[in-house]
Amino acid sequence: MTHLSRARLIAILAPTFLLGGALVSQYVFGLHPCEMCMWQRWPHLGAIILALIAIALRSNPSASKLFAALAALAILGSGVTGFFHAGVEYGWWQGLTACSTVPVGGSTDDVLASIMNTPLTRCDVAPWSLFGISLAGYNGLLSLAAALAIFALLSKARKA
Repeated sequence: MTHLSRARLIAILAPTFLLGGALVSQYVFGLHPCEMCMWQRWPHLGAIILALIAIALRSNPSASKLFAALAALAILGSGVTGFFHAGVEYGWWQGLTACSTVPVGGSTDDVLASIMNTPLTRCDVAPWSLFGISLAGYNGLLSLAAALAIFALLSKARKA
Protein backbone atom coordinates (compact mmCIF):
# COMPACT_ATOMS: atom_id res chain seq x y z
CA MET A 1 0.00 0.00 0.00
CA THR A 2 1.44 3.37 -1.01
CA HIS A 3 1.75 6.41 1.25
CA LEU A 4 -1.00 8.12 -0.74
CA SER A 5 -3.29 5.11 -0.36
CA ARG A 6 -2.72 5.13 3.41
CA ALA A 7 -3.41 8.87 3.54
CA ARG A 8 -6.69 8.39 1.67
CA LEU A 9 -7.63 5.49 3.97
CA ILE A 10 -7.08 7.59 7.10
CA ALA A 11 -8.89 10.52 5.43
CA ILE A 12 -12.02 8.41 4.97
CA LEU A 13 -11.90 6.27 8.13
CA ALA A 14 -11.08 8.91 10.77
CA PRO A 15 -13.97 11.29 10.11
CA THR A 16 -16.36 8.40 9.43
CA PHE A 17 -15.61 6.83 12.82
CA LEU A 18 -15.57 10.15 14.68
CA LEU A 19 -18.85 11.32 13.16
CA GLY A 20 -20.32 7.84 13.62
CA GLY A 21 -19.26 7.87 17.26
CA ALA A 22 -20.93 11.24 17.76
CA LEU A 23 -24.15 9.97 16.23
CA VAL A 24 -24.07 6.76 18.31
CA SER A 25 -23.49 8.79 21.48
CA GLN A 26 -26.49 10.92 20.57
CA TYR A 27 -29.00 8.37 19.31
CA VAL A 28 -27.99 5.27 21.28
CA PHE A 29 -26.71 6.72 24.55
CA GLY A 30 -28.86 9.87 24.67
CA LEU A 31 -26.01 12.38 24.91
CA HIS A 32 -27.67 15.34 23.23
CA PRO A 33 -25.22 17.62 21.41
CA CYS A 34 -24.79 21.28 22.18
CA GLU A 35 -24.20 23.87 19.48
CA MET A 36 -20.41 23.52 19.62
CA CYS A 37 -20.75 19.73 19.35
CA MET A 38 -22.63 20.29 16.10
CA TRP A 39 -19.87 22.63 14.88
CA GLN A 40 -17.43 19.72 15.17
CA ARG A 41 -19.59 17.44 13.04
CA TRP A 42 -19.77 19.55 9.88
CA PRO A 43 -16.03 19.48 9.08
CA HIS A 44 -16.06 15.69 9.47
CA LEU A 45 -18.89 15.44 6.96
CA GLY A 46 -16.92 17.68 4.60
CA ALA A 47 -13.81 15.54 5.13
CA ILE A 48 -15.74 12.40 4.21
CA ILE A 49 -16.89 13.99 0.96
CA LEU A 50 -13.38 15.26 0.16
CA ALA A 51 -11.86 11.85 0.96
CA LEU A 52 -14.38 10.14 -1.33
CA ILE A 53 -13.33 12.52 -4.10
CA ALA A 54 -9.66 11.73 -3.36
CA ILE A 55 -10.46 8.02 -3.63
CA ALA A 56 -12.43 8.53 -6.85
CA LEU A 57 -9.48 10.43 -8.34
CA ARG A 58 -6.90 7.80 -7.39
CA SER A 59 -5.89 7.47 -11.07
CA ASN A 60 -4.78 11.13 -10.93
CA PRO A 61 -2.24 11.23 -8.05
CA SER A 62 -1.81 15.01 -7.91
CA ALA A 63 -5.58 15.63 -7.72
CA SER A 64 -5.98 12.79 -5.24
CA LYS A 65 -3.26 14.30 -3.01
CA LEU A 66 -4.98 17.68 -3.16
CA PHE A 67 -8.33 16.30 -2.03
CA ALA A 68 -6.71 14.15 0.66
CA ALA A 69 -4.94 17.28 1.95
CA LEU A 70 -8.24 19.20 1.92
CA ALA A 71 -9.85 16.34 3.87
CA ALA A 72 -6.99 16.56 6.38
CA LEU A 73 -7.60 20.31 6.76
CA ALA A 74 -11.30 19.65 7.41
CA ILE A 75 -10.43 17.01 10.01
CA LEU A 76 -7.99 19.44 11.59
CA GLY A 77 -10.73 22.10 11.65
CA SER A 78 -12.99 19.77 13.59
CA GLY A 79 -10.13 18.99 15.96
CA VAL A 80 -9.38 22.66 16.63
CA THR A 81 -13.07 23.22 17.33
CA GLY A 82 -13.01 20.19 19.63
CA PHE A 83 -10.04 21.59 21.57
CA PHE A 84 -11.80 24.96 21.87
CA HIS A 85 -14.97 23.24 23.08
CA ALA A 86 -13.02 21.15 25.60
CA GLY A 87 -11.46 24.35 26.94
CA VAL A 88 -14.94 25.78 27.44
CA GLU A 89 -16.00 22.60 29.24
CA TYR A 90 -12.95 22.73 31.54
CA GLY A 91 -13.54 26.43 32.25
CA TRP A 92 -10.27 27.56 30.65
CA TRP A 93 -12.09 30.23 28.63
CA GLN A 94 -15.56 31.52 27.91
CA GLY A 95 -17.55 29.84 25.16
CA LEU A 96 -19.38 31.56 22.37
CA THR A 97 -22.71 30.04 23.38
CA ALA A 98 -24.23 28.43 26.46
CA CYS A 99 -26.87 26.09 25.06
CA SER A 100 -28.62 24.95 21.93
CA THR A 101 -32.21 24.50 20.89
CA VAL A 102 -33.94 23.12 17.86
CA PRO A 103 -35.81 25.78 15.86
CA VAL A 104 -39.36 24.88 14.97
CA GLY A 105 -42.22 26.58 13.19
CA GLY A 106 -45.94 26.34 13.56
CA SER A 107 -48.39 27.75 16.03
CA THR A 108 -47.46 29.30 19.33
CA ASP A 109 -48.52 26.12 21.11
CA ASP A 110 -46.29 24.02 18.81
CA VAL A 111 -43.31 26.28 19.45
CA LEU A 112 -43.91 26.22 23.22
CA ALA A 113 -44.31 22.43 23.23
CA SER A 114 -41.10 22.07 21.24
CA ILE A 115 -39.20 24.33 23.64
CA MET A 116 -40.50 22.45 26.67
CA ASN A 117 -39.63 19.04 25.16
CA THR A 118 -36.18 19.97 23.81
CA PRO A 119 -33.37 18.96 26.13
CA LEU A 120 -31.24 21.90 27.22
CA THR A 121 -27.66 21.03 26.43
CA ARG A 122 -25.02 23.37 27.79
CA CYS A 123 -21.74 23.78 25.92
CA ASP A 124 -19.81 24.45 29.11
CA VAL A 125 -20.68 21.13 30.75
CA ALA A 126 -19.20 17.86 29.51
CA PRO A 127 -22.01 15.26 29.47
CA TRP A 128 -19.46 12.40 29.50
CA SER A 129 -15.76 11.92 30.07
CA LEU A 130 -13.23 9.12 30.27
CA PHE A 131 -9.96 9.61 32.16
CA GLY A 132 -10.94 13.27 32.57
CA ILE A 133 -11.21 13.85 28.82
CA SER A 134 -14.56 14.83 27.32
CA LEU A 135 -15.93 13.79 23.94
CA ALA A 136 -14.86 17.17 22.57
CA GLY A 137 -11.37 16.57 23.93
CA TYR A 138 -11.20 13.13 22.32
CA ASN A 139 -12.39 14.59 19.03
CA GLY A 140 -9.62 17.18 19.27
CA LEU A 141 -6.94 14.59 20.04
CA LEU A 142 -8.04 12.01 17.47
CA SER A 143 -8.66 14.59 14.75
CA LEU A 144 -5.27 16.19 15.30
CA ALA A 145 -3.56 12.78 15.16
CA ALA A 146 -5.42 11.82 11.98
CA ALA A 147 -4.69 15.13 10.25
CA LEU A 148 -0.99 14.96 11.16
CA ALA A 149 -0.80 11.35 9.94
CA ILE A 150 -2.39 12.31 6.61
CA PHE A 151 -0.05 15.27 6.16
CA ALA A 152 2.99 13.10 7.02
CA LEU A 153 1.92 10.40 4.54
CA LEU A 154 1.27 12.99 1.83
CA SER A 155 4.71 14.45 2.46
CA LYS A 156 6.27 11.01 2.08
CA ALA A 157 4.22 10.40 -1.07
CA ARG A 158 5.50 13.66 -2.56
CA LYS A 159 9.11 12.69 -1.88
CA ALA A 160 8.67 9.21 -3.35
